[in-house]
Amino acid sequence: MKIAFIVKYFPVLSETFILNQITGLISRGHKVDIYSYPTDDIDKVHPDVEKYDLLKHTHYYPHVPENYLWRFIKGLELVFRHFLKAPLVLMRSLNIFKYGKRAASLRLLYAIVPLLNTEAYDIIHCQFGMYGIDGMIYRDIGAIKGKLITSFRGYDISSYVKERGKDVYKELFAKGDFFLANCEFFRQRAIKLGCDEKKIVVHGSGIDCNKFTFKTRYPHPDGKIRIATTGRLVEKKGIEYSIRAVAKLANIHPIEYNIIGDGYLKEHLQQLIEELSVTKQVNLLGWKNQKEIIEILDKTHLFIAPSVTAEDGNQDAPVNTLKEAMAMGLPVIGTLHGGIPELVKDGISGFLVPERDVDAISEKLSYFIQHPEIWEKMGSSGRAYVEKHYDINKLNDELVEIYELVAKNNSQQTSDRNRFASYRNSTSWYSRINRT
Repeated sequence: MKIAFIVKYFPVLSETFILNQITGLISRGHKVDIYSYPTDDIDKVHPDVEKYDLLKHTHYYPHVPENYLWRFIKGLELVFRHFLKAPLVLMRSLNIFKYGKRAASLRLLYAIVPLLNTEAYDIIHCQFGMYGIDGMIYRDIGAIKGKLITSFRGYDISSYVKERGKDVYKELFAKGDFFLANCEFFRQRAIKLGCDEKKIVVHGSGIDCNKFTFKTRYPHPDGKIRIATTGRLVEKKGIEYSIRAVAKLANIHPIEYNIIGDGYLKEHLQQLIEELSVTKQVNLLGWKNQKEIIEILDKTHLFIAPSVTAEDGNQDAPVNTLKEAMAMGLPVIGTLHGGIPELVKDGISGFLVPERDVDAISEKLSYFIQHPEIWEKMGSSGRAYVEKHYDINKLNDELVEIYELVAKNNSQQTSDRNRFASYRNSTSWYSRINRT
């Protein structure tokens, strides 16, 4: 199959879930093209970007000048340069009556340039709902052809909806061919927003379990308990609360807490660490590549994922960093938040606590520290669960099956959607996901 991925930026170190799908499809013999805005953050990239030579498969949208006069001049240049390729498509991109600000700002014109004269795709896979809207418009004006699939992954189905209104995906739900949600929590939310339940299934974000070696965790002879969190330093990751929880125990137990990631809250969190007098126990390590993360987790005893619902409504699915830690045998602490309870089974692979509950996090950490005999069983349970439900090889096989079923469904009429639903209900991936 020939597949187009529409994303915001590529490559992005924190979005291995997208990278894993792309490389999995290429490994299975499919052709993948990536359409995105260029990213300046290429100091650290996943090794698979080079291994699969993905930048050669990536088509970047032209830079849109902030100065409107210069944007207009460059826009005219784009029209003259590419007019003979697809004159009607270029003219449609300027239809301000239908596409409003997208057309008036010339952003739609700039965005379709890499798509001109491309062959038809079997599947156009848009990562995140807002880029599903983009893909829908690109297809409407004839810049790209193929069946449109959109994945909902988190902020696109939470804070973005709160910001833009509950009807933001109304047209996409009507015109899109199929939809994926990375957890049941977000699938149900999409249905409540108007998505046909026959057109959306859960397809989780996977990890390559073979890259995360399981190791039974035991206390270190030096007595120090090493704890880790991996995630962007943003509000919804809730890292402030895990820092406060660790600080409550810092004078009771020898603790080292390593936080892997970066973001706009870095200075705030560093200031908090200093205010709580835990600079010797808590470390902000910044971004690390996958190899470096594995090295840190290999020396770690416990993992915390303290996600919270942000003020703007942003929420998490079952995050991949949590899956990676569980795959390596780490007992975990997560929150009763978004899709995380679909991943962490309370009392089996770890503990779940309420959002923003510092005392609860501290209490569970203290229990783990005092009862290291439970680490092995919880770590083994976590590894088994991730292998069964989130192994990227199984999920990529399922993704190909989904693509094939969508590609075969040649009509959007109700009868055809019902026939597709019968295919879906009979497939192993759908049955397995819905038994979870």
